[in-house]
Amino acid sequence: MKRPVALALLACALLPLAAFAADEAALEKGLTDALRYDRAKGERVAPSGPALQAYIQAGYLDLKPSVRADYTDYRVLKKPAPFMGQSLVLVEEEYMSQYIGCCVDEGVSAVVRVAGSTAAMEKFAKANACTFQPKYDPAEELTGRNLGLSLPVGRYAKLSCHENDANR
Repeated sequence: MKRPVALALLACALLPLAAFAADEAALEKGLTDALRYDRAKGERVAPSGPALQAYIQAGYLDLKPSVRADYTDYRVLKKPAPFMGQSLVLVEEEYMSQYIGCCVDEGVSAVVRVAGSTAAMEKFAKANACTFQPKYDPAEELTGRNLGLSLPVGRYAKLSCHENDANR
């Protein structure tokens, strides 16, 4: 009798962890779909808005971007999220809601803190009209542009899936 009760208690304790993992997988799929390119249609498979809203609702992102500069929202994650075997730490979304004078390159970029092989990201970039930077320097981009953002010291990579990436 004690064994079934113990197993039931263990199952109840692990159920929230399984749900959390499923939620993270759904978040990652939503963002991946926003980055994925449909060559037949000449556009991304899904819009980025719903993917980012899901991260907001799950508590990974604030409702407002960390910084908005030109046409780009920079969103630093409040806690790392899994993304293609790495830790997603920053999402850049470029879009035009109002014309302010120049060239918009609509799309989304994912910045990850690297812990291991980035082969999955490289393969994804090649298959989906994206650009992959295996050695991305967030200090140069974020601090150098006076955005007031910084990430902890570490190794970073950037997957950029914008309109201009598809036209290269």
